[in-house]
Amino acid sequence: MQYLWAFLVGGALCAIGQVLIDLTKLTPARILVSYVVAGVILGAVGVYQPLVDFAGAGASVPLTGFGNLLAKGMRKAVEEDGFLGIFTGGFTACAAGVAAAIIFGLAVALIFRKTDRTRQE
Repeated sequence: MQYLWAFLVGGALCAIGQVLIDLTKLTPARILVSYVVAGVILGAVGVYQPLVDFAGAGASVPLTGFGNLLAKGMRKAVEEDGFLGIFTGGFTACAAGVAAAIIFGLAVALIFRKTDRTRQE
């Protein structure tokens, strides 16, 4: 049942993004930023964590989950370090995910070289 809820919640988040692309003049970049900001706001007010507990990866993997992770990291850092935690918490919380994305992106870019298919050989 956990897999079904993860699929439905993650699918709903993606469907909302697709509807925004199709029906508005928002660019994909603005929609992505909106998802991260929505995750930060929902995480900061404590609404997003129950959704993560309910849907698991369906709520934590999309960009709203990244925003929630930023908010959670800032909250924890502020509790431990005070005001300075506002600036360091987000970086500490998401450093592993960002580093993994960069490393895997580099690996894929090195393995799959772009070729010019329009060139006649």
